[in-house]
Amino acid sequence: MSETSAEARTVVVERNLSYPPEKIWRALTQPHLITEWLMNNDFKPVVGHNFSLRMEPQPNWNGVIDCQVLVVEPNKTLSYSWGALGLESAVTFTLTPTPTGTLLRMEQTGFRPDQQQAYQGAKYGWQKFFANLEQVLAQVP
Repeated sequence: MSETSAEARTVVVERNLSYPPEKIWRALTQPHLITEWLMNNDFKPVVGHNFSLRMEPQPNWNGVIDCQVLVVEPNKTLSYSWGALGLESAVTFTLTPTPTGTLLRMEQTGFRPDQQQAYQGAKYGWQKFFANLEQVLAQVP
């Protein structure tokens, strides 16, 4: 392993969900559903589309995450850049069909060693976002 790859850190969250990939994909790509589980947004599932995720402003931060869509493979893979507070990372969702539904894997890569607070915040935040996502999926037809 190179020194550079050893330094970069990744947050990974996986969930076995009892829903088909198509249903989860809708929750990951439809702006009104993204708002319900993640944040307010102007997302479009189009490679190259620049969009923002917006939350309540925090002390020393305007609450805006600048993103760009990197990969769109319907019902399989969605990836976008995630930039805020000096963090330049990428978030990738991978959907894998299982006999009982879908394995949803999220990886946020690119945390530098000096970004411990951002790394810990992401570990906490994604657990919360996934709990919200599961609630949204339970309500969406």
